[in-house]
Amino acid sequence: MLATNMISLKPNNHVKRKKVISHRGACGYLPEHTLEAYAMAYGMGTDFVEPDLVLSKDAVFICSHNIYLELTTNVSDIFPDKCREDGHWYAIDLKLSEIKELHVHERINKNGTAVFPGRFPLDKALFKVPTFNELIELIQGLNKASKQDVGLFPEIKNPSWHTAEGLPMENLLISTLTQYGYTDENALLYIQCIEPKTLKNLRFNMKTKLPLIQIIGLDECFNEMISENGLRNIATYANGIAPHKQHIEDNPVLVKRAHEMGLKVYPWVFRADQLSVRYKSFKDELNQFYSSFDIDGLFTDFPDQAVELIESTKGY
Repeated sequence: MLATNMISLKPNNHVKRKKVISHRGACGYLPEHTLEAYAMAYGMGTDFVEPDLVLSKDAVFICSHNIYLELTTNVSDIFPDKCREDGHWYAIDLKLSEIKELHVHERINKNGTAVFPGRFPLDKALFKVPTFNELIELIQGLNKASKQDVGLFPEIKNPSWHTAEGLPMENLLISTLTQYGYTDENALLYIQCIEPKTLKNLRFNMKTKLPLIQIIGLDECFNEMISENGLRNIATYANGIAPHKQHIEDNPVLVKRAHEMGLKVYPWVFRADQLSVRYKSFKDELNQFYSSFDIDGLFTDFPDQAVELIESTKGY
């Protein structure tokens, strides 16, 4: 495991500066959704760490981008009999004790090759799947030890699917967050989800005061969300939006409209090793969004580079 006491911790300032959100941890350097990647992001001075959350068979939140596990772990080797007919190994089919037997590696394609070949080698080191509780305790422990205030930005994945499988996520999530003191709008925690129904349930039925963020994907079905009426609707139940960055590139007025309706804007995802031809450098891309587009923060696999830019501009 990464020795967190060896990291040179950088200060953060949640009040004054625009935000850096570590996408799946510092996954540009270490395998995504591992305690090591989260700890590295913390040491780089991030404002928030972003875990994706799915449930195990025994209703424990684990940190994983997908509801299935074969693209980031060796589950196919350890539990070959757990594969469903569709060819996927689902987290919800394994108890936490079984998930803890797995090793996490860099994300791979279906053919077994690395999605990002220049990142951490597939055959090096051993990483484990963390629970959400373990992540919370890591961040809260580091906050206490380093006198900092790094927050969490969890995304609940496929909640409707989990409900259909017999494990609704919302009550479990609020119970877990309450256990650790995340209860109101002052908590350094934002809940994000792509399903409006889930966010509305959290806001109106469960009466949560925690900030909620509506994720907006690129598919055509999301086009209504980025319209003026769509943003106005989102503002009735959420505190902000997390649009794919292309929405802003194609229509920069989206940020202004969202701000006029009281919504924060946190686009995704920014990768130094997946740079668009629109930009000369990763720094240029980050600066375009932070400064010209005037976003409130962004999700990145490379939090150190975003923090460096933020610090060089005194937070914009």
